[in-house]
Amino acid sequence: MILLGFDVEEFDLPLEYNQSIDFPEQLNVSTKGTLAILAILRVNRVKATFFCTANYAVNKPDIIQQIIDEGHEIASHGYYHSDFDIKHLLSSKLKLEQLTGTKVTGYRMPRMMPVDEAEINKAGYLYNSSVNPTWIPGRYNNFKKPRTWFFDHDVLQIPASVSPLVRFPLFWLSFHNLPMTMVKWMAAAAHRKDGYLNLYFHPWEFVDITAKGVYRLPSHISRNSGEPFIKRIENFIQWAKAKGYEFKRTGDFAEEIIKNNK
Repeated sequence: MILLGFDVEEFDLPLEYNQSIDFPEQLNVSTKGTLAILAILRVNRVKATFFCTANYAVNKPDIIQQIIDEGHEIASHGYYHSDFDIKHLLSSKLKLEQLTGTKVTGYRMPRMMPVDEAEINKAGYLYNSSVNPTWIPGRYNNFKKPRTWFFDHDVLQIPASVSPLVRFPLFWLSFHNLPMTMVKWMAAAAHRKDGYLNLYFHPWEFVDITAKGVYRLPSHISRNSGEPFIKRIENFIQWAKAKGYEFKRTGDFAEEIIKNNK
């Protein structure tokens, strides 16, 4: 089982590196990338989960509707990508439900930062996918967290996948910087150990953010962006299907676990 998650947000990454980017351009980059993702999923007949900020959804309701129309799940990625208040847990959920006409049951904290699980429960979420159970310098140290799903405050936690033993993260940066043979080897080992993979990416990765040299992002972030990344993800999906792995929306996966563990 493979859970593909895409964090649809304002493309504010350049701001972290003291670069300027106006809001319309943030939306444009994220939208272009989201459309590329939808095309990949459509061709390969794969359903996925899109963790969206309410801010993006309010400004691009047509894209959100397309995600729903093509059979994918909408989950919350907060109200804004770079501004968090505990009240945003509920307000983002309500806004996304209003825009989509669907129940929003999942949450992912921007940048996979810590969040109060009691508040996640209070806001009415069934699952949270905000834990990367590894150590990334300057970001977080979650070696003491479980590698696989667990419950916290009655909320199902679905950590991002990491390799067994050394907990090497199988996240977006790995797909940019490692040979795909190595990514597949670690993915197969994690799937064999855990029975599933939980992978997450961002729409801007599917856009050539190095084309004009405008953003001047570190090479480990921008490497293989755009068309090369599209080819990498398509290749990975085809490899996974050839191995017999199924793809599932995160919410559907969560509902099955919750139902079987009541």
